[in-house]
Amino acid sequence: MKSKISEEIDKIQDKLWDMSDYLYNNPELGDQEYESMKLLTNYLAEHKFTIETGIVNRPTAFKAEFKSEIPGPTIAYLAEYDALPGVGHGCGHNMIGTMSVGAAVALSKILSEIGGSVVVLGTPAEETNGAKVPMSDEGIFDNIDVALIVHPGDQSYESGDSLAMDAVQFAYSGKSSHAAASPEKGINALDSVIQLFNGVNALREHVTSDVRMHGIISEGGVAANVVPDKAVAQFYIRAKERRYLNEVVDKVTNIAHGAALMTGAVLEVSNYELSYDNMITNQTLSETFTNNLRKISNQPIHSSKLSYGSIDMGNVSQVIPAIHPYIGLNEQGLIAHTKEFADKTVTKEGHKTIALGALALANTGYDVITDKSLLEKIRSEFKNKH
Repeated sequence: MKSKISEEIDKIQDKLWDMSDYLYNNPELGDQEYESMKLLTNYLAEHKFTIETGIVNRPTAFKAEFKSEIPGPTIAYLAEYDALPGVGHGCGHNMIGTMSVGAAVALSKILSEIGGSVVVLGTPAEETNGAKVPMSDEGIFDNIDVALIVHPGDQSYESGDSLAMDAVQFAYSGKSSHAAASPEKGINALDSVIQLFNGVNALREHVTSDVRMHGIISEGGVAANVVPDKAVAQFYIRAKERRYLNEVVDKVTNIAHGAALMTGAVLEVSNYELSYDNMITNQTLSETFTNNLRKISNQPIHSSKLSYGSIDMGNVSQVIPAIHPYIGLNEQGLIAHTKEFADKTVTKEGHKTIALGALALANTGYDVITDKSLLEKIRSEFKNKH
């Protein structure tokens, strides 16, 4: 049966390459991916998927579903298609979207024989305000058995971990005054931000080594001779697990309040982007994907790499079994979020990787649908880790 899936990928691979190249040439930022969404959903509709757009109140998010008449597991492939400002598809989301769509279309062609359903979820704004977060919170994955996505990289890596992350903003309000003539009448909001940074730097010695705290001053005054009445700091705070991250964020927030007390400023704390949970790879599902990729690719597949980044796929992994492996563009040292990475996606090697990724995803979906013991093992592992 897998030979049939391979034949289906062969039939559609030229179209997948065309779609990926189109996305490369027409990059759209997060939550603005209207044409990108249209491209992918129109193609899925051509293959008899039922399309719903604008889910979870995100205009460029979508759900596309193909159901067979035979009951069985539901496989979800997650599609990303947002680009980076100034870089375009330097993270290869043009490939991610087309690999997931290709896998779903190929698998749909044999569902009449094996049963089950396949879903493609279009997930906007992974780079900034990931739609997988509200999808996880609002029950989009409730009737789905497993979720898969594969990300391009310099080389292939097994699915691994990611850090939980909160994006926290600290906005201080003070009182403006002439900095030379009447400084005593001012309340310097910028001084609060400076003390916040000093406090965070002191905290670094007293957190575990996985924690990352990095921030900027997004507002700090308008003129040197005016006491700043408003100053804003934005931080990404990360940790290996959500529970410990919450503790760290509480400590940073206490520091922020202390900085306000030192100057007399008023503090407002908010989240300026959605929070990401840590990725929990389902190892059983990961091994299944790795074995499928190994059978069709002669590239080495490395153990999961240590990651200090954060992905909204982490939120998905908290609610259903999920994986987020990397498939190699066969250029060791190629750095993501660069123009060089984007350019690699539209080369012959990039096109070959799209076909391989789509096939490995589709074959993994086939295994989950047809092997009841495999699905039970996947479910058991998920329950034991949560």
